Amino acid sequence: YLHHHIDMTLCDTAIMKAASAIAAKHDRKIGVHIKVDTGMGRLGLPPLQALELLREAAQEPGLELKGVYTHFAESANSDFTNRQFKEFKAMTNAYEAESGKTLCKHAASSGTLLNNPEMRLDMVRPGILLYGYKPYPALSSLVTVLPVMQLEAKVIFIKTVTQDTTISYNRTWKAPRPLKIATISAGYADGYHRALSNRSVVFINGKSFPQVGTVTMDQFMVDIGTENDVKIGDRAILFGWEGPSLDQLAESIGSISYELLCSVSSRVKRIFTDD
Repeated sequence: YLHHHIDMTLCDTAIMKAASAIAAKHDRKIGVHIKVDTGMGRLGLPPLQALELLREAAQEPGLELKGVYTHFAESANSDFTNRQFKEFKAMTNAYEAESGKTLCKHAASSGTLLNNPEMRLDMVRPGILLYGYKPYPALSSLVTVLPVMQLEAKVIFIKTVTQDTTISYNRTWKAPRPLKIATISAGYADGYHRALSNRSVVFINGKSFPQVGTVTMDQFMVDIGTENDVKIGDRAILFGWEGPSLDQLAESIGSISYELLCSVSSRVKRIFTDD
């Protein structure tokens, strides 16, 4: 934190004192933000304990108390979200009134920064919106976003199969007629979930084709019918602005777009564009 000039989260007295001691030893101060748990149940202290930690942190020689924050358990507008916000504001108001100091306050994630403008406070913490996806479908009328991340692979093999030919492990798909199968150079080791087996589509040359059979570690197969325009080397769009909806893929396997985005593994090459 000191070397890179990064503020740190505090929600523990022992860590607070250790951080202060390290910074003071180097004649420096670490910027800190106190985490308040108003209902997420992950990190942070309940409001009254967080208030006491704020008081203590303000007295530590190696700390610069910069902010205080909480995190909402539900990104949609709800009674529980409103209750969390009310508790957070009551605690921060109490500290600022007694100390005479104004802290940087932040709470809003992607959903709340759009749905609840009053909860934006001094900073916002958008997550999924930065990737061009909405945290939940009801936000469609509030904002228009476009995906900034696209997952692509290559068609590496094409063959014609006869009717009743089974495809991939456990023979979970059978060809209903003679057709062509294209093999795509991506699998669950790349982050294309095995749960998508027989449930997803890919786009090749602007056309949608169903994924068939079990997704394997390094490849999966696509039914391209009698399509003659698909060639070895063609791009297959697994999701993104030119391909299938990531939200629909996630919904089909009982997941969320966040998880599929985070699942893309380190072995997948990242290409940054200026488009």
